[in-house]
Amino acid sequence: MKKNFILIFIISLICSTSVYAEKVLVFEFTNEEMKTLKVRKIKKKTKYTLGSNEKGNFLKAEADGQASGLGIEKKINLLKTPIINITWKIEKNLSGINEKSKKGHDYAARVFVIKKTGKTALSNRAINYVYSSNEDEGNYWRSPFTKKSIDYVLSTTVNNSNEWVTVKSNVKDDFKKLHNLDVNEIEGVAIMTDTDNSKKLAVAYYQNIYFSSN
Repeated sequence: MKKNFILIFIISLICSTSVYAEKVLVFEFTNEEMKTLKVRKIKKKTKYTLGSNEKGNFLKAEADGQASGLGIEKKINLLKTPIINITWKIEKNLSGINEKSKKGHDYAARVFVIKKTGKTALSNRAINYVYSSNEDEGNYWRSPFTKKSIDYVLSTTVNNSNEWVTVKSNVKDDFKKLHNLDVNEIEGVAIMTDTDNSKKLAVAYYQNIYFSSN
């Protein structure tokens, strides 16, 4: 009887922990929010449109030789919520390009996390979580355009094509591993679908981007 009581207590404790786990939503993907997001255009604007399904709101991105991102300034406490969660889907990928080169440095879907390390944007450090069209999950490399941004493959169309995929990664641990920085807070998150270098067409979807404690 005593053992059963202890088992029930442990199960209830685990359930309570999962229910009350901290969660910080990054994007809501609403018309109101779209008006407030910062747009960074590199070469013509990527087409971003809103939609919804049974899992909630999502953002559809279409780039045909275009490159622009949508960003939000938002402080995330990595001591409390270090885990980034991303749900995304690639309808049209960019197979055959060399994503490590300047000519092929495009991604059908990517989510940046940004740490301010100086007074100007050029001094910031970034991790670029990407949905690669050619590389394997877990691979990472420095951007061919700046040493302060590192591309890190969380998903690949080699394994998943035109289906929703949910991934997560510990941002605090990633900054230590990739930049050798002890980071307790980040200041911004951005989304970008771009094909300005490869001149190809990419179609992607983003949904449920948030930070959690586990």
